[in-house]
Amino acid sequence: MLLVTGVNGGLGALVLERLAKLPGGLDGVVAGSRTPDRTPVAGVPVRTVDFDRPGTLAEAFTGIRTLLLISAGYGEDDVVVARHRAAIEAAERAGVRHVVYTSLSGDGDHLGYAAAHRWTERRLRASTTLSWTILRNGLYAELLGVLAAPDQDGVITAPLGDGGLAAVARADLAEVAATVALAPAGHAGRVYELVGEQAIGGADVAAALGRATGRPVAYRPATLAEAREAVAASGAAPFQVPMVLSTYSAVAHGFLDGRQLDNALPALLGRAPRPALDVIAGGAGAAR
Repeated sequence: MLLVTGVNGGLGALVLERLAKLPGGLDGVVAGSRTPDRTPVAGVPVRTVDFDRPGTLAEAFTGIRTLLLISAGYGEDDVVVARHRAAIEAAERAGVRHVVYTSLSGDGDHLGYAAAHRWTERRLRASTTLSWTILRNGLYAELLGVLAAPDQDGVITAPLGDGGLAAVARADLAEVAATVALAPAGHAGRVYELVGEQAIGGADVAAALGRATGRPVAYRPATLAEAREAVAASGAAPFQVPMVLSTYSAVAHGFLDGRQLDNALPALLGRAPRPALDVIAGGAGAAR
């Protein structure tokens, strides 16, 4: 059996929906969630999986052969590491054979949320009972659409400088995760970099949104200090402020353009990835 965790999150829900579209894709699939009463796909067995309550994991992992571990990144590093440690240890005790883990792209080490991902990768490599596959996901196009959203005057003030992000459609990452998790043996011991094929910046987003909405959109980046004040005033949790600022800074300074990575996304998809600007513009057009 295959257990997919976090199925009520953005990525996990798309993985489950992708599996549902494949011939026999939901046969032997179990959904895992802290809120098992509201899964996105009907007819799938659901188990309570709450990494903050490790006692739920022994029963949840019983009979599971493959675990698709969707990273539980909402929290400080020590919280996220504790969640992932609990999941991996429970998987080892339950006799799970293979863990597919959704990590962070290899160019993301300057980000304020990289440490927990790298710790989890290291812990999986150290396991003496689990085989593993690491999916190093790039940052979502959908996230860039939020971080570079224009204000009511049609101005993008995100401090992205002249940098670009190799943003990737979340649906593409979900498709890869589903494909790998259904046949993990062929991907054992592999680390896949999964990023977009084009680095896009603030000016690119402004142009795409202008075309999608029919209204002019300008890009006039603020400073990181100004952005820090805005994020803090937005109601973000304290730990989220440095995470967002590190993302802006890494993009602005050219660390996330994907050029230094051996991108496996097209090969694993078997087609060209969805253009990130189309994803961003599509969201803007749907919101009109």
